[in-house]
Amino acid sequence: MANRSTRRSFLQSAAAAGTATAAAVFTIVRPSAVRGAEANSKIELGIVGQGGRGRWIADLFAQHGGYKITALADYFPQVAQAAGQGLGVDKARCFSGLLGYKRMIEAKVDAVALETPPCVFPEHATAAVEAGCHVYVAKPVACDVPGCLAIAAAGKKATEKKRVFLVDFQTRTDPFWIEAVKRVRRGDIDQVAMICSHYHDEGFPDPPLGKTIEGRLRGLIWVNDVAIGASYLVNAGIHAIDAALWLAGDVAPLSATGCSRRMRRDPHGDSHDTFSVTYELPGGTILSHRGEHIHNVNGFACGCVAYGQSGFMEANYEGKAFVRGGKQPYKGGDVAGLYGEGAKRNIALFHKNITDGVVDNPTAASGANSTLTTILGRDAALAGAKLTWDEMMKANRKLPVDESGLTQ
Repeated sequence: MANRSTRRSFLQSAAAAGTATAAAVFTIVRPSAVRGAEANSKIELGIVGQGGRGRWIADLFAQHGGYKITALADYFPQVAQAAGQGLGVDKARCFSGLLGYKRMIEAKVDAVALETPPCVFPEHATAAVEAGCHVYVAKPVACDVPGCLAIAAAGKKATEKKRVFLVDFQTRTDPFWIEAVKRVRRGDIDQVAMICSHYHDEGFPDPPLGKTIEGRLRGLIWVNDVAIGASYLVNAGIHAIDAALWLAGDVAPLSATGCSRRMRRDPHGDSHDTFSVTYELPGGTILSHRGEHIHNVNGFACGCVAYGQSGFMEANYEGKAFVRGGKQPYKGGDVAGLYGEGAKRNIALFHKNITDGVVDNPTAASGANSTLTTILGRDAALAGAKLTWDEMMKANRKLPVDESGLTQ
């Protein structure tokens, strides 16, 4: 319960204190840093998006020691300037507006990280790679199919240009998760019949809509809006679904069926917050996911259970990770502080890959696949019908965002 309260308190304070922007967090790295850096050199970092998590992760980058934050951007000028003052960034290098990310790239920082509403990730990641930048991006990587395809393409382009592209999923960094997943994938519990994943937490404020979407860009309000924040399932449930797909070998599902509803009090955004989705994976494996985001004191819980023919594996975002039965049981251990520790490990890996010139960028493809899987589940649940992967990809539906009235 202490772990649950800690994470819930962080999410609530981030929502209250920050403003998520319509720009992205970028870490941009000099070409000279691609194939190795001098021992005492630092990667110059520009960060777009200084809301709750953006400001928090900026501190983690600063604490690493291998980065120097030299530029910032946020849609809201006062937020960009306040963050710059706190991080010691020159006022002239604190940019704002929808195009702040472009001005930051033009300011010649070294690398890029994205921490904003996911609707802008594809545009910003593509621009960063084209400009010769390394990219660090949060999940989900997009809100729609075209956006996911753009992220996958940007990851491939980054590899071609010998740049690093990393999607920040925390579960894949944890030693207990890594060992448990490895054992399942090598067949220790024999064939997996079903994987059950879950994500429960409280939701975010959802005030009345305004004349423009500017008010939706503050305090994680955007999670309530499908076109801006992708929905609660895609934005939060993706933690558990990504882990389930990792267990299954990062396959693409064949189809999804499900149902969902809005149960938060006085909702204004169109995102559903309560859902149950069943996926059919290649080979017949069933993936069943459930979740809710209601202020009902249930608290935070996220994890997966894989049921095999001779044993089962269970792992949690906060809690136990282990394998029971099967060919070789695994005692595992307690997963604790994963939200912060996972981000720290990814920040360290991002730095190491840049300095060592490791540009295979596997998380671009897996991050796009996990996002597409949650979009498939979201759309199937909204339709209350079976939706196949091929149908979703053929439709290639883009979710437009109305940026009228916003500051450029």
